[in-house]
Amino acid sequence: MSGEPAELHKGLKQRHLTMIAIGGVIGAGLFVGSGVVINETGPSAFLAYALTGVLIVLVMRMLGEMATANPSTGSFADYARRAMGGWAGFSVGWLYWYFWVIVVGFEAVAGAKIITYWFDAPLWLLSLGLMVLMTATNLFSVTSFGEFEFWFAGIKVAAICVFLALGTLFVLGLWPGKSLDFSNLTAHGGFFPHGVSAVFAAIVVVIFSMVGAEIATVAAAESDDPERAIAKATHSVVTRVAIFFVGSLFLLAVILPWNSTQLGASPYVSAFQAMGIPFAADLMNAVVLTAVLSCLNSGLYTASRMLFVLAARREAPPQLISVSDNGVPRVAILTSTVVGFLCVIAAAVSPDTVFLFLLNSSGAIILFVYLLIAVSQVILRRQTPPERLLVKMWFYPVLSILTIAAIIGVLVQMYVNVEVRPQLILSLLAWALVLVLYAVTRWRGGSVAPEPVPATRPAERVLVLANETVAADELLDELRRIDERGGAEYFVCVPAAPPGPGAEEHEELAVPEEGSVEAAQRRLDYTLGVLRGEGFTADGALGDYRPMHALQAAVTSYRPDQLVIATHPHERSRWLRHGVVQKAQHLHSLPVTHVVAESRPSVAP
Repeated sequence: MSGEPAELHKGLKQRHLTMIAIGGVIGAGLFVGSGVVINETGPSAFLAYALTGVLIVLVMRMLGEMATANPSTGSFADYARRAMGGWAGFSVGWLYWYFWVIVVGFEAVAGAKIITYWFDAPLWLLSLGLMVLMTATNLFSVTSFGEFEFWFAGIKVAAICVFLALGTLFVLGLWPGKSLDFSNLTAHGGFFPHGVSAVFAAIVVVIFSMVGAEIATVAAAESDDPERAIAKATHSVVTRVAIFFVGSLFLLAVILPWNSTQLGASPYVSAFQAMGIPFAADLMNAVVLTAVLSCLNSGLYTASRMLFVLAARREAPPQLISVSDNGVPRVAILTSTVVGFLCVIAAAVSPDTVFLFLLNSSGAIILFVYLLIAVSQVILRRQTPPERLLVKMWFYPVLSILTIAAIIGVLVQMYVNVEVRPQLILSLLAWALVLVLYAVTRWRGGSVAPEPVPATRPAERVLVLANETVAADELLDELRRIDERGGAEYFVCVPAAPPGPGAEEHEELAVPEEGSVEAAQRRLDYTLGVLRGEGFTADGALGDYRPMHALQAAVTSYRPDQLVIATHPHERSRWLRHGVVQKAQHLHSLPVTHVVAESRPSVAP
């Protein structure tokens, strides 16, 4: 890749990421689909949501462990690639993109149907209008996407909180004319009217109403502090699932009989009407429309970032990696939008054949992605230094293995259930097609996703990027570890060339702690002297004062097998604040090791 590296704009704040994580969990499926689950399960439906919530929490925890150690856009595609090879990363990237572009088309149609509650207009025209609106939001800037999602998610959260507050007062008998009454939990056939097995069968449906929490780990890469953002999102997902899903479903089961015909259309509207809330239908339809637009907005964002990552790996057309002046992958957004438009057209022209086929072929894909995330965590945990595990999976490896078994169990349940079996079969065919495309891509030399370097073979050519930490003991210890079996060659790049006229205009002043060129040269000479004195083959040079430019030039000339980047801790490192490690992972298809130097360098500057 030549010229200025393509970079996404870091325009998301912590409040955006918090609401993106919340909004990812609360979708239109909660407001509408939960009624069907209650009808088919009984009062115990909230247990199905609780069990599914535990599974989602565990997957998010596993993803959080990997993402905080190595935050990157399209993180789970990168982690699958590192853990299992190029085929896994290619599969996760393209399957996840396919899942969301189909969701985008579906949500556009669903949103149009809601709008017809107030306005009589052609469904296809309203759908296209929603697509255009959300596309414009994403094209403008990542900040505009974050602001829209912040307010969309805020409305959804406010609606659920109001329902939780009023519903609690109603069931506890603190409502005018209402006494304490939990009889609906046991009346009409008991707590398990369809048997305990119905709770587990419902997980197949429930899990698709909870997907989306993982979007926060993708969006975090476009924030100033991705590690903190991801850690916060994964820590809070437990509370969100417990309160918003389990809590509200429990209240629905108490307020309304499980076999009520009103549940199927909109359970929350029915509950508000049972409590005597005026204009319940209008208010909840507005909330559901907001939930649909939120899903459409975030789905288009996520799909475009996956295409961006795939293009960076030369697993998609290279034009998709281009970034506009306001820092958004415009071509990737428009490409994803086109597929969404085609889905809308299919829904209008052939709703029972083509559109139904598209929906079914994406039905189990998110489970495949979650399965690959879980397997990746088990593999990468063994390869990650303990100091980089800012978020750890609970009771590893027991819970990790149980999570994998649970996901496989849900897939088996899909096969057993004849109604959803076509979704599983068509989704497997979609995955098979992706694997064929991967084989063709590798055969044509278009994929730069190398298989992981085996642990038994050391990297032959190691490029080290460091400045004030170049002589730190932690970096030297890491280089010795890499060369445990001998045969490695090192090239140490220190971005310390003096800034020229106008350099202050650049956002990315590269040197973490600015010092003289002479001091940088002394640190470089010391490091090379230590390595050579221990018998290593080592060379090095000072580079451009901007680290990404220095790294790009060094990679082009040296052609390393892996990268080692050493920085100060986050609170003292300008490199980390500018996302140097993360950008290196995006732009170079090489293993990247990040060394945090807590100690002072062994040589004075």
